[in-house]
Amino acid sequence: MKFLFRTHVFVLIAVFFVAACSNGDSAIDQPKITETEEPVDINRITLSEGMMQRITVDQLKLVKLTDKIHVPSQIRVDEQKLIRVGANVTGRIVEVFVDLGDNVNAGTALARIASPELNRAQLDYLRDYSVLQLNERAVHRAKLLFESDVIPAAELQRRETEFQVSRAELSAAKDQLRLLGINDAALKELVMRGNILSSVPITVSKNGTVIKRNVVAGQVVQPSDPLFNVADLSTVWAVGDVPEQIARNVMVGQHVEIQVPALEDIILDGLIVFVADTINPVTRTVMVRTVVENPERKLKPSMLASMRIIESPREMLVLPEEAVVREANRDYVYLAEADNHFLRVPVELGPEMGNVRPVLAGVSAGQNIVVSGAYDLDNERKLSELE
Repeated sequence: MKFLFRTHVFVLIAVFFVAACSNGDSAIDQPKITETEEPVDINRITLSEGMMQRITVDQLKLVKLTDKIHVPSQIRVDEQKLIRVGANVTGRIVEVFVDLGDNVNAGTALARIASPELNRAQLDYLRDYSVLQLNERAVHRAKLLFESDVIPAAELQRRETEFQVSRAELSAAKDQLRLLGINDAALKELVMRGNILSSVPITVSKNGTVIKRNVVAGQVVQPSDPLFNVADLSTVWAVGDVPEQIARNVMVGQHVEIQVPALEDIILDGLIVFVADTINPVTRTVMVRTVVENPERKLKPSMLASMRIIESPREMLVLPEEAVVREANRDYVYLAEADNHFLRVPVELGPEMGNVRPVLAGVSAGQNIVVSGAYDLDNERKLSELE
């Protein structure tokens, strides 16, 4: 019995000893609780005095800027100085006198046309002229007879009426011949000699350059057919297409700069003289037009050009292009804080306007930002982030 009691006591002591050792090990192995570290702001950076010498800080201000709207354009003929020449009568072209590019003066014959209608009109004129002469002599005799009390007053009035009608008919026939291209000299020749002209010239009424010719000798033409285009190219149009979204900012009288790639660095000045009241449904653009002087004829119709429409000056908050850093497809600037501290903030900017960017959102007037050296400052921030 004593042996069994001693054995139980020994076992209990061993169990207590093992439990105590286990508790001791747990206490030793338990990690110590440390205080949580404050998170690092990756958008902040503190510069050393040496780095501060490499950057420039300035205050954001509102400035007056003039924006430019860039639109594609084309050089076209000034339609106010364009003449479309056609035939005045249906007939056949017997001769063509000019080619494309020829310079012509007012009254120059471009071609010659023959027509049966022309012959009939000349015969009608000769007939009306003869009738007028007969009626004029009849009135003269009637006056003498009336004064001799041979015929009544009614007979005199009838002959005078016939004379007036024949005079009106002759005037109409003369106007018809003029429309067909017969001048006063040819009319006198027709009356004196009775020579019927077989053809008449097709002439131009103003000075210009032949820019289109749609006729050859032997061709049968009608008055509705356009035969020649003659244009005065001393001035031309520059026609641009403004997107409908910004068309509200364009108006007559605005100053424009026109650059033609074919003329390299030459910039032409002009004023908008016309803004269309309708939108092209295909291109969704509004047509604008300006008149450009072309004394040396360097501008050719159909030349491609670029039109810059200058808007009225307006106050805008801007920052230099050098102040902007870009990351992950976003724009950032650095705000200057106290004690060489800087904070990177996102901004929304408009298109570049002469090395500056308009500020749409993100910063405001009066704030100090890094205007030079922002790229170096951003590199320092990235290096400190890696550390």
